[in-house]
Amino acid sequence: MTDTLHIGQKISRIRELRGMKQEALAQELGISQQAISKLEQSEKIEEEVLDKIAKALGVTAEGLKKFNEETILNIISNTFTSNDTSTINAINIQPTFNPIDKLIEVYEENKKLYEKLLASEREKIEILKNK
Repeated sequence: MTDTLHIGQKISRIRELRGMKQEALAQELGISQQAISKLEQSEKIEEEVLDKIAKALGVTAEGLKKFNEETILNIISNTFTSNDTSTINAINIQPTFNPIDKLIEVYEENKKLYEKLLASEREKIEILKNK
């Protein structure tokens, strides 16, 4: 399917995957949106223009030429694993510390700070009583 895509269609697809509108790409290249539309309909594009487009899209010209959506989807599906469908839980986080130990540390630190604050307030009260 993707092998039949000509270079203009590949540019269009990469632009869409990057979340970029034709206007944004046009502005990046210093040309009109209509020129981008025309480029995306072209089967072949000059190397110099292709290099500029690739740079604006954040890819190499070679990567643009060899772009294959099926390969990209295979890479994503083979490297991304999740046991549920929620985005929040999609990343498997395994801390290198014990979260309960960290919680106890924070609790102890808060306790010390509270005691310092209490001592400071007592000092203020004593100063005010002596005046």
